[in-house]
Formats: sequence, structure tokens, C-alpha cells
Amino acid sequence: MEENQITLDNLEKGADNPAFCSVGEERVCEEYDGPYGETKEERRGEGKGKFSSYSRKALQPVSKAKRFCKAHAKVLRRVILGLLGVAYLCYFIAACWLNFQRALALVVMTAVVVFFICWSLFKKHCEAKVLLLLSPVWKCFQKSWPWLKWLLWVALLGGLIAWLALDTSRNPEQLISLAGFCFLVLFLFACSKHHCAVSWRAVFWGLGLEFLFGLFVLRTTPGVQAFQWLGDQIQIFLGYTTAGSGFVFGNTLIEDVFAFQALPIVVFFSCVMSVLYYLGIMQWLIVKISWVLQVSMGTTPTETLSVAGNIFVGQTEAPLLIRPYLADMTHSEIHAVMTGGFSTIAGSVMGAYISFGIDAASLIAASVMAAPCALAMSKLVYPEVEESKFKGKASVRLSSGEEQNILEAASNGAAASVGLVANIAANLIAFLAVLEFINAALRWLGEMVDIEGLSFQVICSYVLMPVAFLMGADWADSPLVAELLGIKIFLNEFVAYQQLATYKKNRLSGLEEWDGSQKQWLSERAERIATFALCGFANFSSIGIMLGGLTSMVPQRKSDLASIVLRALLTGICVSMLNACLAGAAQAQ
Repeated sequence: MEENQITLDNLEKGADNPAFCSVGEERVCEEYDGPYGETKEERRGEGKGKFSSYSRKALQPVSKAKRFCKAHAKVLRRVILGLLGVAYLCYFIAACWLNFQRALALVVMTAVVVFFICWSLFKKHCEAKVLLLLSPVWKCFQKSWPWLKWLLWVALLGGLIAWLALDTSRNPEQLISLAGFCFLVLFLFACSKHHCAVSWRAVFWGLGLEFLFGLFVLRTTPGVQAFQWLGDQIQIFLGYTTAGSGFVFGNTLIEDVFAFQALPIVVFFSCVMSVLYYLGIMQWLIVKISWVLQVSMGTTPTETLSVAGNIFVGQTEAPLLIRPYLADMTHSEIHAVMTGGFSTIAGSVMGAYISFGIDAASLIAASVMAAPCALAMSKLVYPEVEESKFKGKASVRLSSGEEQNILEAASNGAAASVGLVANIAANLIAFLAVLEFINAALRWLGEMVDIEGLSFQVICSYVLMPVAFLMGADWADSPLVAELLGIKIFLNEFVAYQQLATYKKNRLSGLEEWDGSQKQWLSERAERIATFALCGFANFSSIGIMLGGLTSMVPQRKSDLASIVLRALLTGICVSMLNACLAGAAQAQ
């Protein structure tokens, strides 16, 4: 029995299974000589040796190619990039030659990419030499800066006053919006935590960047055309959602039912944003925008990155960019992070608002303008009085996803949006039901004292009507704009934008402006102002979302977050109104 046992050594030598071999046959199997007097084991060893030598010879070109690629990796990379560059150049020339007007967008995008590539190459190879060369000029400039900056401020202020005087002489109603802008800034200064510690550099630079960008988008022909084109492209892009939602739900449902029409856009947009994050495009954009804000306003990298991220993502996603640093941030920096979240909307829900019929160009402009304004007003309301650990930091490392490939990134983005879609649907059901209940209760109370038609919207239209008028809406449109503001602040902006879309559809469908004493639609100017005023997550229902998101990241700072959130909410509400004032000041009647 011991002779027939199979051991690991026997298995390695290729011993046959004794269950399938008789004793006689076993001897034959072991002792049989081949034609050349070789045993079976010797023939197998020789076969293996021949096979391994053949395989080594066959794989020699592959191993040589691998060694060659490793040794010349940099050269090969340059050659491949060069070939791709030449191919794109040929495509670019052909597109411009065939129809330059059609290829204008391609020209602009190519120019932007080339500029940043050249800038990065310049910083890498020539920055030190140029700085050394310009050091005498820089020293002279620093000596002259104390009086030169006052000269520049006086020149800028004089030019602004002269321009406003000339511009508003043709459209006096714009002065109302400017007065509203100044009133809101003074109101926020009155609410400041530390009046004497305000960094006026951050305030003026932030408002200046917002003002310049607003003028470019709303008043200049290139700006209007560029953002109109961008809005049209986004609408076309979001239209691709119907391919997926139509297949799943059917064309009838996506045309007639709101949930199947607007909410799938959130899924699609979330999927695209996740892919852009995986590719590093979003991080690149956020870093470039935050660099501009940081250099001009003198804010720290952490708070600036979070506020810049809010242009594209939501109030709980943007702080994830700086999650490792949240525990060590000052109260002022945390206030800036919260204000940025309250002052903007996420790209995913922006797609839903565009599907309502809200002007895409205005939504994009409002989101971008809100970033510098939010940072400036945050430093006005909650100035820095502590020593920040990140003040001297040149840069902050951005956190990125853990996806292994682009398909996983797309899948994770779509899966992550399910919670957001459910949250939007649940909030709409709950808030609209609560609103109807409040209106029913108010009507019942009003009827007791012979007041007909009392509702939450009517109360908001009277209470917030002066604010709507100061933003630049006509007195006749102010009640409806005030009603939308009230819905946005006390319920949420989703419901408010849905109501604004209803007013817009009434105007475009040709309904009478007045139905008895009830106004059925807004003027185009009031629509634009309302679009900017509603663009932000600053409402009371967002307090729980903000606190829940940040507390999960830094649970040890729960009390600090709770003490700051209401001040940040007020600042976020005013930031959206400041954008609306600027839209009113830049747009004629």
C-alpha cells in the first residue's frame, strides 16, 4: 500500500494514478524503453526543455520590445503626443478652412487649452529666470505701491462713477438696482462678526470680479453670445437624456410626467460629472478658478478651493475636496465654506432647472458670479481674526475618487445620483403638500376676519416686495418676484424655479398679463432678476443638509458648525440677491 501512495514529490514528477494502472502495466509503464532506449520520464523532461526553449525564443522579440519601451519611454511619449498633435492640427485647419463660423467654438476651446499649456511650460522652464530678471522692477514697484494703490483706486472709482452716470442716464431704472446692491452690502457689514477686522481687499476684489464678469456676460456682445452658445450646447447635451429615460419609461411618460422628465437629467449629469472627476478635468478647472480668486483676494487655498468647487458641485460635495483640512480650519474659513455652499447650486440640479425652461445662460452666469461674491461677503460678515494654518500654503492637494477605470466612474456617478433623485422627489412631495396645508390654514384664518385669498405667497409678496423692488423689478412685477423669493427661502429653490417656469410658459404662450387682479406672468427683465435671485441653496431646509454633511466629515467640530450655520445662511441669501441686483443694473428695461 505504501508503494501506491501519491505524494507531492510524485505529483511533481508526473506519477500516474495507480487506480487506473495494474501492477503489470505499472512495471511496463515505468520500465518501457523507447526506440532509443529512453524512459518516459526522460522523454518528458526533454519535451519540456524543448518547449521552454521554443517559448523563450518566441518571446524574445516581446521582451526586447518591453525593454526598449522602458528605456525610451520619454522619447516614445513625445513621439505619440507629437503625432496626436499633428493629427489634431490637420483636423483643426480642415475645420477652419471648410467653415470658420461653424468652427469658432473649436477655435476658442483650442486657444484656451493652448494658453494654459504654454503657461504651464513657461512656469516650468522660464519662471525663475524671468522673476530674477524682473526683480529690480518688482522692488521699485513695491516701494511705490503705498501711494500707487490709492491712485489706482481713485482712478477705478472715478471711471466707475463716470460709466454709471453715462449708462444710467439712458436707463434710470438701473439706479434702483445699484441702490439695492449698496444697501445689501451695508446690511451685511452691519451684521459683521468683527467690524474692525474686515479684509477690505477681499471684499473689493470679490465684488470687483463679480461686477466685471457680470458686465462681460450681460452687456458685451462677445459675452452674451458666448454664454448663449454655452447655454444652447448644454440644453442639447441634456437632451441626450431622453435616449435613456425614453427606453426605460417610454416616451409618453417622459413627455407628460414631471418625475420622468426632469429627474433623469440629474442621473445623467451626475454620471458625466463623475467621469470628468475621474479624468481630472474638474479638478483642473477648480484649481485654475481658485488660483485666480486666491491671488486677487488674498484668501487661503482651502476655503478658496471649496468655494470654487461649489460652481460645479453641491454644498456637501465641495467640502470633500478639502476634507483632510477641515479639522484645522478657522471659524472664518468654515464660514466661507458654508457660504459658498448656500450661494450656489449643483451642476446636477442645474440640468433639471434648464429642463423646466429656465434660461441656461443666466443660470451658468449666476453660478460663476456667486463664487467671488460669496467669498467676499463671507469675509465681510465673518472676518478672519485667528491665525490660519493654511495662509502660507502655496497649494492644497485635491482628493480624488477611488475608481479604477472610466466605466466604474460612470457607474458610481449614476448610482450616487439615486439618493439625490429620491431626495428631490421626497422634498417636492413634502414641501408642496406642506405649502398647500399652510395655504388652507391661512385661508381659513383669513375668512374669519373677511380677508379673501390669504396665502403664504400673498404674505411673502407683501413682506419681501421692497426687496424685490430694490433688486430692480418693476413695481407691478415685485409681488410675484417677492413670492418666488419667499418660496425659495422658506421652502426650497426647486419649487420656486418650477413656479418661475410656469410664469415664463404663460408669457410665451400669449396669455393675458392680468387675469382680473392676478398677474399671470413676469416681464423678461423681472424673469432675469428672479433667475439670479433664486440661484442658490440658501433656504432653511438646507441647514440640515449642510450640518449633516460637514458633521460627518469633522464630528469633533459639531458645535462650531452649528454656531456658524445661520450666519452663513443669511450671507448666502444676500449673495444671490446681490447677483440679482447686478443683473438688474446691467440689463435695460
